[in-house]
Amino acid sequence: MSNGSPGAPVVHGFPHLDTVRSAITALYRRLSPDGVHSYATSLVPADAAFSDADDLHLGAQRVARALVQHLHLPEARMIVGFRTMEHAASVELTAGPEYFIELNDRFRTHRRDIGAALAHEITHVLLHRLDLEFPGTRDNEILTDTVTAYLGAGWLLLDAFREDATSRQKLGYLTPEEFGYVLAKRALAFDEDPSPWFTSPQAYTAYTKGRAQALHDLRRPPLTAAGWAGRRRYAKDRRYGQDHPGTGTDPGVPYAFEPGGEGLRVSFPCPTCHQRIRLPVRGRTVARCGLCRTRLECDT
Repeated sequence: MSNGSPGAPVVHGFPHLDTVRSAITALYRRLSPDGVHSYATSLVPADAAFSDADDLHLGAQRVARALVQHLHLPEARMIVGFRTMEHAASVELTAGPEYFIELNDRFRTHRRDIGAALAHEITHVLLHRLDLEFPGTRDNEILTDTVTAYLGAGWLLLDAFREDATSRQKLGYLTPEEFGYVLAKRALAFDEDPSPWFTSPQAYTAYTKGRAQALHDLRRPPLTAAGWAGRRRYAKDRRYGQDHPGTGTDPGVPYAFEPGGEGLRVSFPCPTCHQRIRLPVRGRTVARCGLCRTRLECDT
């Protein structure tokens, strides 16, 4: 897991959004919609609570056990240790059944964030067992953060983001707003509101910004919920696509027109899982995503 050292500059915004969306698609493909929906209830705050009065090692084992159960890893036994290290945490990925997690020594005195660090590392174990990975360290860490958040444990990572006049801390590779985006995508999919769990005001602000971006995904053409400006732009691009078959649209728009067997077709990402959907251009229709089964009202 990335260092998140106190005082290090925090990147904001949505620089990794394409990779995040690819990670959500990959998760649905690997687990299936039913598999993803088996994580419909998030880890509850009490399961990750860690006070200064708790025994350090016993408390870390308790939180690790709760995360193992939450992530459906019943056979995995986590052994948690602490040492001086550059990064926040690391896990030794072996065949199991025991996994060794090392946490940065600073968590000895920052116990409230132990659950966040463990959530990321135990998700690494889950992805290892699922044989799901992205090429390259950066993209694979973004995949891990995204899956941690989408499967109901990653709100801990966003809540570990704190920033004030004298110090700042962030865990994970996603920006705070990107964590907010993934948590909002999860909230929309499972009708869940994680905002009461945040103890960090900065985490709540990042969640609201991420949620605005997630809601924007639901209002892009050809979805009928698209706004007037988007619909007008779509109509213009559709006319151009009909007159110039096979030419691409502006890279900034989410849809593309292509010739089909019976006329023009439009392809666009599902607002839930981001798998691309292809529909004939013939007006209002109701489609269902073939990957996540979301019902989509469209005007093509």
